[in-house]
Amino acid sequence: MELEQVMKQRSFAIVGDTLNEEKYAHIIKHKMMGKGYEVHSVGKELESLNDIPGDLDVIDLCIHPVKGLRLMQECTKPFKSIVIQPGAESEELLAFLDEKEYPYIQGCLLVGLSLFVE
Repeated sequence: MELEQVMKQRSFAIVGDTLNEEKYAHIIKHKMMGKGYEVHSVGKELESLNDIPGDLDVIDLCIHPVKGLRLMQECTKPFKSIVIQPGAESEELLAFLDEKEYPYIQGCLLVGLSLFVE
């Protein structure tokens, strides 16, 4: 799934520090909500992706790669795609995602919002 298709999804998990106004996870969360997306915050608000009620389309990793890897290893919730924000990637994370055949892209939802969402 390319970034344009990701931005057509409706339910997102923003994984990172969504409570700190200086963090990208916080900025992404509020910009996504402002555009009408359903947003769930994992990391500081919900502990696990499995705690998200209802359907989930996209997981946005905006968190230290070690923590992101742990959360993905624990994840049993179905989803369509993962977006790995710049700085949230690691060889270990990518190897795990490839091993599990999880669909992912390395990109930025803020770029997606500016390019594909009015």
